[in-house]
Amino acid sequence: MISTAIRLARVGSRSELLAAILMMLGYPCVMVAALLPDIWFFAAATAVTYISDWYLHQRGSYLLNRLGKVRAGLSIRFLLRQLMIILLLARLDLAEEPVFYAAVACFLLFYGLQAPHGALTTLIRLRRSLPIVTRNVDLHAVRIPDAPPRTLLHRSSEKMLHLDLPAVAGVLAAAGTGEDLIGYIGAAVTLLTAVGYNALLVPYLRRSRRAPSAPAVLKALDTWLSEYQPTVVLYFSGSNESAYQCNMWLDTMAAVEGRPLIIMRERNLVPQLADTSVPVVCVPAGTHLMNMDLSTVRVCLYPANVGKNIHMLRVPTMKHVFIGHGDSDKLASVNPYSKVYDEVWTAGRAGRDRYALADVGIRDEDIVEVGRPQLAPIRSWTGTTKNPIPTVLYAPTWEGWDDNPGNTSLLLAGENIVRRLLTADSPVRVIYKPHPFTGIRSAKARAVDARIKELVARAAQERAADPRWVKEASAAAAGQKAAKAELTRVAARLTELAKPGRAGGDESEESRVALADPARQAEIATLRAAWDDAYWGSFGWWEHRTVTGAQPKLYDCFNQSDAMVSDISSVVSDFIASGKPYAVTDSAEVGPDEFRRQNTAVRAAVILSNSAEEIDVLLRAVADPAADSLAGARHELKSYLLGPDEPTSMEQFNAAVRALAAKAEARNAGVAQRLGEQAPAPLPDLEAVSSGAGDGLAEIVAEVEAAVDPDVAAVPDPDAGIGAGPSALR
Repeated sequence: MISTAIRLARVGSRSELLAAILMMLGYPCVMVAALLPDIWFFAAATAVTYISDWYLHQRGSYLLNRLGKVRAGLSIRFLLRQLMIILLLARLDLAEEPVFYAAVACFLLFYGLQAPHGALTTLIRLRRSLPIVTRNVDLHAVRIPDAPPRTLLHRSSEKMLHLDLPAVAGVLAAAGTGEDLIGYIGAAVTLLTAVGYNALLVPYLRRSRRAPSAPAVLKALDTWLSEYQPTVVLYFSGSNESAYQCNMWLDTMAAVEGRPLIIMRERNLVPQLADTSVPVVCVPAGTHLMNMDLSTVRVCLYPANVGKNIHMLRVPTMKHVFIGHGDSDKLASVNPYSKVYDEVWTAGRAGRDRYALADVGIRDEDIVEVGRPQLAPIRSWTGTTKNPIPTVLYAPTWEGWDDNPGNTSLLLAGENIVRRLLTADSPVRVIYKPHPFTGIRSAKARAVDARIKELVARAAQERAADPRWVKEASAAAAGQKAAKAELTRVAARLTELAKPGRAGGDESEESRVALADPARQAEIATLRAAWDDAYWGSFGWWEHRTVTGAQPKLYDCFNQSDAMVSDISSVVSDFIASGKPYAVTDSAEVGPDEFRRQNTAVRAAVILSNSAEEIDVLLRAVADPAADSLAGARHELKSYLLGPDEPTSMEQFNAAVRALAAKAEARNAGVAQRLGEQAPAPLPDLEAVSSGAGDGLAEIVAEVEAAVDPDVAAVPDPDAGIGAGPSALR
């Protein structure tokens, strides 16, 4: 019931739900208190609305966005509260008192100051905005001044509105005590601080505080491009939840041969980009992208099929490759849109066969097998469980854009899978890691996800109270405490290193200072490994866990698990690299044989029905290698899906880049040669037309035609007439 209320209120937790309830009840209470009138009840209800509203803003609750859509936004809520104060004063028979007029004047003037404040903050942001956002790109050719202090612009409207607190408190105190001076002081403080806030913003409108003009910045970018001369580009565009699709290729881009560059299209995705030493340029405007000098780029890689790809696909001097963001039997892996690319790169032979079976127009010669370079961190299975009890990862994919029951096991089987794992005869540790997109389209998927999280949390609490695990917890307490302290230390240092430059800088300032520092990059890599060790060491190997967010990564969960349950997605193909047992749910219930026939990645899997009653087969394979009848099939399938172990995936990837770059060079050279051969010969001087004899016009026309068409050498008989010349030439 609580999870349903959380979902309907569009809040993220119980505490947010409580704050939302208090806020929604607080405003009617303020009105009732003003009508009664009861000044102390009014003060208490007002305090509740302030605190709950502030808390929801701090948590970034989506409920506030919804309130704004129905004309109950932040400004309206503050105005309503102030109107209720005026009503309260009137009901207290203070309408003829000076404090009443002072309150009215104060609130009117206060709202009069909102307009210049909004104009100032908007102008500052606009004049601080660059046409691009960069990382690891030297823009020294333009001067980018420091950003205004974060305290001035971050959530500025909310801060400005909260400056009414002195006036509200002062007027209420004056009404309750009869001391009008308190109200005057409160009103004066509110107005003075509001004027002061505006005054602090004015200096940042000066020319010296503005960001350079768009043409100057774009010229500086072109200068950098001409110096850097990128050869390989990773081009990415997507929704706010899709940053992981780009992040998974960062390490590969850092290791690719040549001079790599990452081009992004959405500003909001840049902060979500993981740390990398590869230069990054975010170009939101299509016209700016089309005017970039990318003449040295020979290979462009696309992790996603999105509409904005067309802005780069139009460039003929480079070869375009779809690399995707995973390898699976989903329909997305055989998208007909892939015909627009010069090549499609797949991990192994399975990807090639998948396109052939789908018959969507992708030619076999345009498919190149390059392995999966991202899978290097995945550790191979040793044949025994990592801990005294096995750990099973449940990593379902999301619901997809349609209601196909085969999209995800979450809707029909998710709770059954988790319950059977939690109640298995022999103890099992469950790690639940949902897809980042889970619930973005389907409210039902969101609700199931919330229920599974509750199941895991409740099972973790019950296990913590079990005498057997209490003993284990006691023995591991010291180590866990040290791991938690290390986790806090490492996280703090990573946060410190995450954004170079001074704290509070905006994206323009970060574009100026975010330059690759090898020492910083090395420290971050070391800290990430330390964070991962500390995270898994901060709780017991027997404790159930829900893992969300960017950290720990999916592959870290792979390495901590002894088996996995998932769906038809790239997660399965990637997990096969570990060689560990796995299960896949036939949510559409097509039957095990047909399910295997349709989906290559499940040929070595335990097939689960929606009841998940077959889960015991997977658990037996984990506990006893002799019971693992699919071990050989997994080894064969790994090679088929992901390619050979030698040469390494990165070597295969680089070889594919070199080969395609050579094709691009050959194409460009051929075009240049053809254009050179077809350069028109100089045309004759046609001034003779006006001065020469009429009977010489045919010779001139013939000469012009011969110049346009070099194959024509004969001059027609002038007696044939002017009209016969061209027809004879044809």
